[in-house]
Amino acid sequence: MEIILIQDVDNLGGANEVVKVRNGYARNFLLPRKLAIEASPANMKQLEEKRKQQQKKENAMLVEINSVIGKLNEAPVKVGAKTGTSGKIFGSVTTLQLSRAIRDQKGYEIDRKKITLPDEVKELGTYKAHIDFGNGKSTDVEFEVVGE
Repeated sequence: MEIILIQDVDNLGGANEVVKVRNGYARNFLLPRKLAIEASPANMKQLEEKRKQQQKKENAMLVEINSVIGKLNEAPVKVGAKTGTSGKIFGSVTTLQLSRAIRDQKGYEIDRKKITLPDEVKELGTYKAHIDFGNGKSTDVEFEVVGE
């Protein structure tokens, strides 16, 4: 029996995949638990529509990510930090501080978990941070630590 998986099922496949399983497995396990639906012509048509919409959404997201990458690479982001007399900053610059600086200066909300900083940023100067957007898209953003 051919079915369309609604959710990921271990050892079988991912969501929105069409798979062939034994009748008993489909009727007694997958269908009652709402893990799958029958692969009827109407359901197959719905699946195709869903895939087309998802593809459009992904394409729009990639275009937006490319524009964000372009804006981020235009000029370095300035991150303010309190400094002592020797030029060293108190503590270190965190991904949260960089995320907020990007939001304030560039207008883009980037989750701090997507940002990777070089070792520890404890002095004034220019550094590069790596931002991973997912979908194979990432960039290195230059940021400058300035004293407040």
